[in-house]
Amino acid sequence: MKNIVDIGIKAAREAGEYLSKNSGKEKNVSIKSDKSLVTDFDSQAEKIIVDIIRSEFPTHSIMAEEGNNTSFSNDYLWIIDPIDGTHNFIRSIPLYGVSIGVVHQNKFVAGIIYMPTDNELYFSEKGNGAFKNDTPIKVSNKTEINECTLSFDSCLRKNSELKTDVLKTLAMKVFNIRMFGASTTLLTYLAEGKIDISVEFDDKPWDFAAGASLVTEAGGRITDFDGNDATYKTKGYICSNGCIHNDVMRILHPIRISNSLKKRYES
Repeated sequence: MKNIVDIGIKAAREAGEYLSKNSGKEKNVSIKSDKSLVTDFDSQAEKIIVDIIRSEFPTHSIMAEEGNNTSFSNDYLWIIDPIDGTHNFIRSIPLYGVSIGVVHQNKFVAGIIYMPTDNELYFSEKGNGAFKNDTPIKVSNKTEINECTLSFDSCLRKNSELKTDVLKTLAMKVFNIRMFGASTTLLTYLAEGKIDISVEFDDKPWDFAAGASLVTEAGGRITDFDGNDATYKTKGYICSNGCIHNDVMRILHPIRISNSLKKRYES
């Protein structure tokens, strides 16, 4: 696994350095079918990452946000977001990062997140912990939900009634709420104990695969709304420091989130 993590770090750093050098330049922005934005820098950063991975692991599968996907019989799957927080990147808000997660036999086994603006590198390996710039990190130890900070970054114009119900319910229980606009930011913050809970509805695999590994290895927990361990196929999740996970699920249970999401994805 060490070689996989090392290659992931190399790919994330090279893509991040490319983004840093070009962050101030004019960006060609397009609107994707899901109404999210993409730039020409997303595609080039993704190519940098994919080329490095393919050169070292030609039989591994790749799932990448901007379409550089491959599928082989190998049990390893790399899940890539070249710019998580593209909307922040476009507006020169320094909350964006390169996200590379690795899945083996449907389990999160490694995560690499590089935040170019602050030169912060996060990485994790299954069974070996989570790190920020080579220093071990841990989730918070808060056990009282009224002392916790919640991240809620889901798009409120989609499935708005359900999401506002969830947000209103949790707002009455937690200490405060933050919205960052980037899963790389919120999941690294959670892994290093700066926030305590995240509830997400809209994240795609490339948004959370790396962060899921980081949080888990840092001692936290990430599940679907029924309490099942999250996989890269999970639609919507609760992520926490683990100490207050069951409390969050208990608070949200009356809203019947899973049933609402099932109807949404089947429609």
